[in-house]
Parts: sequence; structure tokens; C-alpha cells
Amino acid sequence: MFFKGGRTAKWSENVFRQEADTGIFPIQTWGDFEQQFQLHFFSVNAEVDAINALEGTSYHQGNQTVDDYLDSFQALVSNAGYTDPWTVVVKFRQGLRLGIQNQIATMSYGWPADTDPDVWYRAARRIDQARLANEAFQSVSHSTPFVSLRTVSA
Repeated sequence: MFFKGGRTAKWSENVFRQEADTGIFPIQTWGDFEQQFQLHFFSVNAEVDAINALEGTSYHQGNQTVDDYLDSFQALVSNAGYTDPWTVVVKFRQGLRLGIQNQIATMSYGWPADTDPDVWYRAARRIDQARLANEAFQSVSHSTPFVSLRTVSA
């Protein structure tokens, strides 16, 4: 089920080839497995990778929900070691889908401070959830035919 495709498949094939060549399975303990797995599949420098991602556009929301975007964004911020609230808000705002970012930025009241990421996160989630609910409503109301009831006069 696992290790059947991509890099993991090649890695596991190599491990089993080593066993076939030597007669000894090269991974003897769980600790050996963890060490080998991290060596082959974890970034050498997760902080630099996260900073590079946040300095580009690959982390942007795109077609993701705000919840999914927020999960990956917060992981990047944590890995990058960003702690300045203003920087976090700027990066979050830059990555948001333009429509959501504009709605937050033009709120008539309750506009979140540029130094409070949690309020920005909540506002973005609220707007995205409202958008999703509205889309669901519209898809149902457009698929249900309108029936006009007329009274017939005799």
C-alpha cells in the first residue's frame, strides 16, 4: 500500500536490492528506519525552504479553501521562524485570494489590525465559509425550477 510510487518506491526498491545483494536487511531497528527516512525525504533545511516559499507565490491560496490555505500557511510560518505579527499578516494577506483579501480590507467596521494574524485568519475563514454557503445555496436554488402558482378565475 505504501512506498509504491515515486521516490518512496525507488528508495524501498534500493533497500530490498541491498538485502538481496548482502543477505542482510539494511534497516535493523525503528531508529534506523527513522534515520534513513529523514535522510532521504526530509529537507536539509526546512527553515530556508519555508522562507523561500513565503518569498515567492507558490504558497498562495489559489483554489484552496481558506482552511486548507491556513493550515499550509501556518506550517510555513512556523518552519520559517517568522514571529513578527506584521510580517505574518502581510504574507497571509498577499497569499489570500484577491476577493477575500479585498473584502477584509474594505470592511466598514471591525477591520483587523495589521498586527493581529488571528483576527485576519478568523475574518478570512468567515468570508470563505459565507462564500461556500452562498455557492451551495445558489446551486440548489438554480437547479430547482420555479413554479408559478396562478389562481384561475371562473
